[in-house]
Amino acid sequence: MHVHELHRGSAPLLVSLPHDGSEIPEPFASRMTPEARRSPDTDWHVGRLYAFARELGASVLRPRYSRYVVDLNRPADGRALYPGRSETGLVPTVRFDGGPIYWPGQEPGTDEIRERVAHYWQPYHDALRGELERLRAAHGRVVLWEGHSIRAEVPMLFEGRLLDFNLGTHAGASCRPALRARLEAVLAAQRDYTHVTDARFRGGYITRHYGQPEQGIDAVQLELVQATYMDEDSFEYLPERAARVQRLIRGLLEGCVESRGLS
Repeated sequence: MHVHELHRGSAPLLVSLPHDGSEIPEPFASRMTPEARRSPDTDWHVGRLYAFARELGASVLRPRYSRYVVDLNRPADGRALYPGRSETGLVPTVRFDGGPIYWPGQEPGTDEIRERVAHYWQPYHDALRGELERLRAAHGRVVLWEGHSIRAEVPMLFEGRLLDFNLGTHAGASCRPALRARLEAVLAAQRDYTHVTDARFRGGYITRHYGQPEQGIDAVQLELVQATYMDEDSFEYLPERAARVQRLIRGLLEGCVESRGLS
């Protein structure tokens, strides 16, 4: 069973897209509400949005299955990422709009969650860890880029409208200060999109766990507002809008590829 797809590149950059998958196996889907079976909280089209990263020599890791099967960006023990704030868990039971994912009494139990971690979560992380080690061995340093997207307004998770580009570096702990500053400079040099660093989205489990700059692994998360490249209601990809976003993301990723010489 192929639960993810890994393209191995030659540059010191790995683009991880842990919420790109939208498939839900029928044994799970049959217990879900009609709204949940659409997998509405997918990071829609990020695989297409980041397809150009291969031109930069980047490795790209994408899952096949929805975050409703298991959330690859949560710790396997289910610990909260943002204690005291609303968030969805390792195996979510509530959608971003607050509605239920499962019919009453059909939620997965402890044993099923453990099986999902073993069959879907662990292989993704094994692949991610292995590719980071391969690239670090080849280049000395590697940047892990976490590509995410979300609706502009999700009241359950944050108030008001999210800014367009949300960089997360775990308050500076997951990457070198010089790389963080370089990426912020790329965003500051443009006027088309709003941006912020380490605000509501500071980086999920993958950014926090694998980002070890002192060990040669820098990790950065980008949470992108979906309205910048798609229609949030129909989930339609908008190529012209996306092309403008891709130019800016390309500048950010080029900064990552060229970052080995930064102090």
